Amino acid sequence: MPQEEIRWLRKGACRSSDPDLFFPLAPSPLQEARAKAVCARCPVMAECRSYALRAGETEGIWGGLTPQERRRARFPAGWRDSAAS
Repeated sequence: MPQEEIRWLRKGACRSSDPDLFFPLAPSPLQEARAKAVCARCPVMAECRSYALRAGETEGIWGGLTPQERRRARFPAGWRDSAAS
């Protein structure tokens, strides 16, 4: 990650959390809810989410979104249909 792109990272609410909370080996609904609760009070959640969407992060919870939620945000339903038109 380029240093200038991730300056916001130092302000993240997740800095004092266990990384396994955001990158679990076996995700569960409870773990996901706990990670998202940290994100919800984060002053740089928007920057984190934007970074994860731009970078195509495929693992972990970033900006309050799971990998599946990021995938849906990047490729909303019907995105292929509009490209084919």
